[in-house]
Amino acid sequence: MTERNLLTDPCWSARDLGQPLPNRPHAVSVALPRWKDVIAYEEKVPACINSLKAIYPRFGFNPFVAEVASKSLAFHGESQNSSWPYPNIASAVSAQKHCHRKNSACSSKIKNFLGISCLIVDQASTPSAKAFWQHTGLGLSSREAAIALGREKEPSTSDGRCAREELLNRLAKIYGCDCSLIQLHRSGMAALTTTLSAIKYIKGNSSILQIGFPYVDVLKLPQIIFEGSDLIVRTKLNNIKEEIDKKKPAALIIEIPSNPLLKCVDLISISKLAQDRNIPIIVDDTIGSSINVHLTPYADIIFSSLTKSFAGRGDILAGSTVISPYSKWKKELSEIIPKVALSSISDSDAIELEIASRDVKHRMKKLNKTCLKLKEKLETKKAISKVLHPQDCENFNSLLKQGGGYGCLLSFELRGGIEESKRVYDSLRVNKGPSLGTNFTLVCPYVQLAHFKELKWAESCGVSEHLLRVSVGLENEDELWSRFNSVLEKK
Repeated sequence: MTERNLLTDPCWSARDLGQPLPNRPHAVSVALPRWKDVIAYEEKVPACINSLKAIYPRFGFNPFVAEVASKSLAFHGESQNSSWPYPNIASAVSAQKHCHRKNSACSSKIKNFLGISCLIVDQASTPSAKAFWQHTGLGLSSREAAIALGREKEPSTSDGRCAREELLNRLAKIYGCDCSLIQLHRSGMAALTTTLSAIKYIKGNSSILQIGFPYVDVLKLPQIIFEGSDLIVRTKLNNIKEEIDKKKPAALIIEIPSNPLLKCVDLISISKLAQDRNIPIIVDDTIGSSINVHLTPYADIIFSSLTKSFAGRGDILAGSTVISPYSKWKKELSEIIPKVALSSISDSDAIELEIASRDVKHRMKKLNKTCLKLKEKLETKKAISKVLHPQDCENFNSLLKQGGGYGCLLSFELRGGIEESKRVYDSLRVNKGPSLGTNFTLVCPYVQLAHFKELKWAESCGVSEHLLRVSVGLENEDELWSRFNSVLEKK
């Protein structure tokens, strides 16, 4: 592939539909440049789906993974079924058990192909297998698939070990804790899967309580794969206290800030409530970033998608869990998490992540600054009814580190409603597709992508179907603003 400079030559128009973002074999985003492309993607229109040269790796198969899955079916004579490649037998068995829980008549087998554990299931159980793959993030990575197919060279285990050690040291400095409290995972959702498995080990089969409207798979994972969860969108402290006392959850899950509303609950006060009731707090810092905010005094476990701002490149899937050095469960969690983690990040992905994240602190400062500038300028436009950004949240400000900022994400709504949102989205000369935290700006109609089949429910939670989410990149600030301004000025 010839590298395309997405800062100066973005994938924004109809001809770019399906292009990988970035233009690399392991890209985690794909160009959906028009509103109708987003709808066609959600409705699985063949002309759209067949044009995609990439997809977010948990929502579908990277081409290398798709090839492994297809060839495993042909090799084992199972062409009428579906194949789900996993990095080891433990992950495949866990996926298999989920399929049988959902459908007692499930026909399944785990077959080895090129050293990969492939879960093969019948068509009736394919939706359950897909849900497990998507929500847990435990599947085979594209680099592992490319190596198994002989398309890429396998790195040495010593290089992989060195990369992991460097990553742990880098994260330890960010979080202000010992490396022994940090675990690397193959995705952010794999990090949460491991965390929920550990909580289940400690607290038993109780449901989880989520506070504030969360990212779609953070919501779905405990609901579909684990013991269930309840959601609180009314986040005043009295209401939270009432819900905690009524439901007695095994743990609380909180995003700092939430996606896509960029709101932050009163974590400091909630932490006191939870400690008094012996309830652990799980915090997702993917958007806010612990480079910006200090969370360990108020959370027992922090999980993060390192795919996003930490890596920045948009072609590495990875995650982490950090046990707070202040947690009353520190010793217990330190012993349990390595036992319940079904897999770790691969050598090849760890090596790429280590290289990509070397400049993470420098990049984050620039992303903080550019996003804040864009937010301030968008607020001056009459066409915009609302700009959502963590700067306006007192609770987020109470967690800021010295010199910390607000991250790379903002959302906005237009006075003209959905038709105006379609016009602005289609006309914007920036990259358009799912994911966030990339070095290049990414815009998407988030609610259409995340909640297409439950738009009314999302609206009832205060999340508009025509909201546009912006992940700001490393473009020149003035150039980036000119692209937004020129579209917002037109009628």
